[in-house]
Amino acid sequence: MKIVVLAGGLSPERNVSLSSGCKVCTALRQRGHQVAFVDMFLGTHAPVETLFDAPLDEELTRVGRVAPDLEQVKASRTDGGASQFGPGVLELCAQADVVFLALHGACGEDGRVQAALDLMGIPYTGSNYLGSAIAMDKDLTKRLCAQAGVATPQWRLLEYTEAEIPTLSQSRELPLVVKPMDSGSSIGVSIARTPAELTAALTSGLSFGGRVIVEQYVSGREIQVGVLEEKALPSIEIIPKQGFYDYENKYQPGAAVEVCPAPVDPELETLLEETAQKVHALVGLAVYSRSDFIVDAQGKPWFLEINT
Repeated sequence: MKIVVLAGGLSPERNVSLSSGCKVCTALRQRGHQVAFVDMFLGTHAPVETLFDAPLDEELTRVGRVAPDLEQVKASRTDGGASQFGPGVLELCAQADVVFLALHGACGEDGRVQAALDLMGIPYTGSNYLGSAIAMDKDLTKRLCAQAGVATPQWRLLEYTEAEIPTLSQSRELPLVVKPMDSGSSIGVSIARTPAELTAALTSGLSFGGRVIVEQYVSGREIQVGVLEEKALPSIEIIPKQGFYDYENKYQPGAAVEVCPAPVDPELETLLEETAQKVHALVGLAVYSRSDFIVDAQGKPWFLEINT
């Protein structure tokens, strides 16, 4: 097949996406496919026929300790365009049998790219635009899950200004988890145990548009369950060597231990797998997803979010 791997883009998870895309591209080529790798935002000026099987920059597989400076990324685009699709990207995608979406974060997981490809009649991997949009919206996902009886920590969506932060910082039960409403890779996520830490977390949240989820903190084991072709995969326990599973611990080699299958009893494993499948169906996802849970000291799993 002729496959375009679409990666990069313009989200704080850009570098994670480039790393994913390079690895996907290599794996597909090893299986005999003709594969073109392209950065969705920066695009390409090379002739289409030269891009399939063009060499990869292996440096892109390494994810730095901090998220990229998106203003620098914008400034590096040669055509100065504002479109999320860089030069030549859609033309390249139109030449493929299928587009493999290796995009992470906004305008990659939120349904907009999927909708654009739908309008052009270009097949792509993963969920459609609507399921992707719902999964990216942590508030909407948790509403659906809570109504369906899925245990999820208490939460509230906050939309606020800088002037409201002092009041908000004094009016919540701590500890709390503060996270952007529509981001991933733990970017912008904080655990606030004091009013001062909550103030700092909400102040940081202004850079994400002043829309954050403030969520009850549940202490316990971090367990993830993937779903592939509508069937749950064995659970994975994530054990950071220090702190919580933040951006650095996710992507720096050796920063966390991942145990698969997770050492849990069969009843809990069954419950985790059934819940992951239930949420996958509730949100309207297709082909693959990954659900994140915290299992508390009493052995109860709490659903946190689902990733496409």
